[in-house]
Amino acid sequence: MTILDDITTSAPASRTAPDQDLDQAPDHAPEPGPDLRRATAELLRLKEEVGRGPDPDATRRQHAKGKLTVRERLEVLFDEGTFTEIEPLRRHRATGFGLEDRKPHGDGVVTGWGTVHGRTVFAYAHDFRVFAGALGEAHAAKVHKVMDLARAAGAPLVSLNDGAGARIQEGVTALAGYGGIFRRNTAASGVIPQISVMLGPCAGGAAYSPALTDFVFMVRDTSQMFITGPDVVKAVTGEEITHNGLGGADAHAAASGVAGFAHDDEAECLEDVRYLLSLLPSNNRELPPVVRGGDPADRRCEALADLVPADGNRAYDVRAVIEEIVDDGEYFEVHEAWARNVVCALARVDGQVVGVVANQPQQLAGVLDIHASEKAARFVSTCDAFNIPLVTLIDVPGFLPGVDQEHGGIIRHGAKLLYAYCNATVPRVSVVLRKAYGGAYIVMDSQSIGADLTYAWPTNEIAVMGAEGAAGVVFRRQIAASDDPEATRARLVEEYRSELMHPYYAAERGLVDDVIDPADTRRVLARSLAMLRRKQADLPERKHGNVPL
Repeated sequence: MTILDDITTSAPASRTAPDQDLDQAPDHAPEPGPDLRRATAELLRLKEEVGRGPDPDATRRQHAKGKLTVRERLEVLFDEGTFTEIEPLRRHRATGFGLEDRKPHGDGVVTGWGTVHGRTVFAYAHDFRVFAGALGEAHAAKVHKVMDLARAAGAPLVSLNDGAGARIQEGVTALAGYGGIFRRNTAASGVIPQISVMLGPCAGGAAYSPALTDFVFMVRDTSQMFITGPDVVKAVTGEEITHNGLGGADAHAAASGVAGFAHDDEAECLEDVRYLLSLLPSNNRELPPVVRGGDPADRRCEALADLVPADGNRAYDVRAVIEEIVDDGEYFEVHEAWARNVVCALARVDGQVVGVVANQPQQLAGVLDIHASEKAARFVSTCDAFNIPLVTLIDVPGFLPGVDQEHGGIIRHGAKLLYAYCNATVPRVSVVLRKAYGGAYIVMDSQSIGADLTYAWPTNEIAVMGAEGAAGVVFRRQIAASDDPEATRARLVEEYRSELMHPYYAAERGLVDDVIDPADTRRVLARSLAMLRRKQADLPERKHGNVPL
């Protein structure tokens, strides 16, 4: 036997079957295995179908109302081509009431993330074409997941709300889904920016989620929010009112203060959401993005001398002052239509984002009342949560007097603003433009409650009250006993003003850091904010303070 014969005969038996002819093909060809290309094509077809949404009639009805579809909205919100959807194929598992025969993919909500101005943002958006955007178990699970991801990633969360509330057919399971959303809203509060955009109805318990977020946008005529609708209101109280009259954009932007912004159409609304995101940090561990333009930090503001009358009784628009001071005259006002006697706005000074709080002499002489105190307190707290320095422009004659204000709790509501300022650890710079009287002066971030730097213009009047009122109290007996009470009053008023209300009285006592030329206001603010940018401040160790709610 040759070596070749030995190798051949000793080959492993497993290579050929004992009785099989190597040259003969098997009688039956094997079944073909899975075709990846075919499976992928089927997947793409399915996803394209999901992306189109339900039948075209539903889309036409959406457009007929002046509303975009869910994915059209996301295209406007996010940078082009950056949105990544998660769980697009999820379906509900509920049965009964015909639900077992209706199991659309996505379950009426689109969730995912993308970029806005190059930074990561998460979103969930209701699809009103599917179950009217109503929330069920699967819908809620998708929302919970994206909320958890946003918090874990340290990125803002935007909700595009257009839904009919809890899915009635799923009963208490749907209500529990809302509870999970509310709990996550609260856990993320002050950690990541949360923005609610109302693009359709939001009724019942569903309205509490937007109320828990940092900013609420609404669109006129198409979005409404209310706990009980017009039919229930009529049945219980007899009052007749439309959906928009009860909970429309203007009702919440001007009357209730629930909405910070009201827009005429969705595209304009979503563009402003993008702009707001450009002013906010991604989370509470970051500083807001710095964007420096061509507006010099040391630019003199000569126009201020003409914008603000020296006479404290003359009105002016403080927004013109803000426009003159900030970069390129651009500011983003929050709650513009509500509590107009105080202005709250986001802007930039030398590229650095700041929150501006300013009394508005054009409305109610700039006094603080219940609504103004709440508005400013909320804004101060939001800025502090997200590391936005505060600039306070003071021209306040006091708190609004009246039985309605006292019985409505002006003490408690005014304390909210006081608490917000005292609790804020961000850089705080205040400027007294004209008058600053009484407790309202203290509340408007005076040095005594922790402002880092305080400045005043040479027309400032910082006092317990106006000279006329003060003289009437201090010199009441002298005036009454005088042969010429009016002449005596005038003389004593001027005496009080010259002794205690001259522009350098507070500076001489260290309650104002400097009296400045109004034209230098921008330069002084820019330098002060630059110095304070890395400010470190610690609050007492505690679970939380007891805010005067």
